Amino acid sequence: MKALVIEDDQDVANYLVKGLKESDFVVDHAADGKEGMMMAASEDYDIMIVDRMLPGMDGLSIIKTVRATGNQVPVLILSALGDVDDRVEGLRGGGDDYLTKPFSFTELLARIESLIRRNRQAAETETVLKVADLEMDLLARTVKRAGQNIDVQPREFRLLEYLMRNAGQVVTRTMLLEKVWDYHFDPQTNVIDVHISRLRAKIDKEFDTPLLQTIRGAGYMLRETA
Repeated sequence: MKALVIEDDQDVANYLVKGLKESDFVVDHAADGKEGMMMAASEDYDIMIVDRMLPGMDGLSIIKTVRATGNQVPVLILSALGDVDDRVEGLRGGGDDYLTKPFSFTELLARIESLIRRNRQAAETETVLKVADLEMDLLARTVKRAGQNIDVQPREFRLLEYLMRNAGQVVTRTMLLEKVWDYHFDPQTNVIDVHISRLRAKIDKEFDTPLLQTIRGAGYMLRETA
């Protein structure tokens, strides 16, 4: 599992990163809000731990921006602000849980595990994915756009499913290699380019509005263009 820690207090950050790594998480750390926002927008995480008061961009602004893109990654807010009004504001701002400082790592880990488990259960119950007029039925294993059936191969289906689950977000080549091909190394082939090209021909070629975008130097994004 992969975690993003956005925390400017170096001692707290070191404590979190060390504990999470010992709990078998892959951990990225950002020491300011702007860096954290860039990482949240460019990588795929199972959990985000966000300090509320950060330099550059505050924690609530990060969460609201992430949610505005459709990203439903579980977010645990850390804060020295522990009043009821502060907790309510954090949860209403898009946080999934709120933990005040100082905290016990054991409690934090239990909350993280609960959030990830809840998020996975919700994902498993989802049977239909939609982006604009593109629709995927996970049970029937069918794809339609504007009511027209689209024939996709198994790997194309898996690729499209991942793109649809992350609609509105940049999906990097590394993310696709890991999540769609189960590669944890770069095979140095054009396998992604070939499949993206085939998929684009099927879901975009016969339609007025392209959905599958290439983000130069970053990766790909499935979204409805303005």
